[in-house]
Amino acid sequence: MKVSKVLLVVVILATLAALVGCAAPAAAPATSNQATTSDQAAPADQAAPAEQGKKTYKDLVVGYAQLGAESEWRTANTASIKETADELGVTLKFSDAQQKQENQIKAIRSFIAQGVDVIGVPPVVETGWETVFKEAQDAGIPIILVDRRADVPEDMYVSYLGSDFVEEGRKAGNEMNKLLPDGGKIVELVGTVGSAPANDRFSGFRETLNPNIEIIDSQSGDFTRAKGKEVMEAFLKKYGNEITALYAHNDDMALGAIQAIEEYGLKPGEDIKIVSIDAVRGAFQAMIDGKLNVTVECNPL
Repeated sequence: MKVSKVLLVVVILATLAALVGCAAPAAAPATSNQATTSDQAAPADQAAPAEQGKKTYKDLVVGYAQLGAESEWRTANTASIKETADELGVTLKFSDAQQKQENQIKAIRSFIAQGVDVIGVPPVVETGWETVFKEAQDAGIPIILVDRRADVPEDMYVSYLGSDFVEEGRKAGNEMNKLLPDGGKIVELVGTVGSAPANDRFSGFRETLNPNIEIIDSQSGDFTRAKGKEVMEAFLKKYGNEITALYAHNDDMALGAIQAIEEYGLKPGEDIKIVSIDAVRGAFQAMIDGKLNVTVECNPL
């Protein structure tokens, strides 16, 4: 997963550079979700003046409004962004919104006031962005959506770089079907309410889940390990041994739920089957230990 995250960050920074006319040292691979451009080469006698007007990576100032540090995936994502910016010589202005939309909006407005070249943002929720995105647009600062989408007109951002969350949900549903061929009753730990991955992993899972598998409860664990444990404790108190499986929208919530299941006296991965999404290091260790059955990779490339 570290390689995938680093590649994503290189793609992000290369795309940002292209948007402000930077002369990138190498072309980055395009993804199916990435906006691409095509330039025709100028005649040789015209090429030199054009190149003189371009910036390099070291001239680029990027504002990145990170949504928080809610999961192991996000922590690794932040580390990769900072490391790659440093390696390329990009000036990175970074903000941690602590999973609050108002903090992300405040950060974007701060970046606009500072006159950054471009802004990257993984929106904590899908709605409520038009006003601040319009402010960036009016200031001539392009916005790139990273990891998560926003419910805004397409002309308010220049590109989206991220995963197919619906497909991840579908894969999770298929894996749950394999674990429960005779059906069962499952509970669901949903991500942050209103966020793109929570909405899409919710709907994608239901597209492929067999009809003999009943979702008896679905509550938000806000993509965090602590909240995942707390909600799973409530599920166990309410349903007990009636629960045959758990679907978690990310690994951190699943890892928190595993703690709750063990404290309840059941065996995670055996008494309660578990399917989650992200494929972080902790999830692989849980699978090795037999406590997690499946993790679906969240791979943006």
